[in-house]
Amino acid sequence: MWIDTHCHTKYSYDNWLEPVALIRRAKALGLDGIVITEHYSYEASAPVEAIAQGEGLLLLRGVEIATDRGHLLAYGVEDDAWNIWGRDHWLPMEEVIERLQKLGAICVPAHPFREVGVCCLLERLLDVVGLDAVETHNGNNQDTDNDLAIHAAKHMVLPGLGGSDCHKVPAVGRCATEFFQPVSNMADFIGAVRAGNCLGGYYPGYSMEP
Repeated sequence: MWIDTHCHTKYSYDNWLEPVALIRRAKALGLDGIVITEHYSYEASAPVEAIAQGEGLLLLRGVEIATDRGHLLAYGVEDDAWNIWGRDHWLPMEEVIERLQKLGAICVPAHPFREVGVCCLLERLLDVVGLDAVETHNGNNQDTDNDLAIHAAKHMVLPGLGGSDCHKVPAVGRCATEFFQPVSNMADFIGAVRAGNCLGGYYPGYSMEP
């Protein structure tokens, strides 16, 4: 099954993507599910979950965290109590990972080889401790950035995830993750990632056409 593991809506407050438009586009492309990863806040995506239930699409929720060493995707938190640092600034990556691990969440660096100013990982990815996977395929990346992430994941012996990082409808599903065991909730998702039963890639059903 294919799940787009990195999606944003208007509740990230950096775009105008309506949740229902995202969900219907994902269904039209044949995706089996999506994960909403709004910036800084798990709780921000609560309204999207209710919409997805009405549309009949598997929807899971995580969070994207801006740290002093790049963006980090967290899957498995249940509220925003993970964040003891506040928001709208760069959080300390090592401390964030340590706290998320204690809460049972998994940590995945987002677009690690995309240069986004001083706070990005690049080759320092290889030195990070406590990661559970690497986002090897990001729909907003250059292919060369994804290639570097693929090689890094192999070197680190970590599974790869794929996500569109969509902020607009045409971007939905460009990259996604193929899961080799059933996923129906976040516990299944985390179990599959920890077991390495997933693979990030360019989603074969993707199309920019409506």
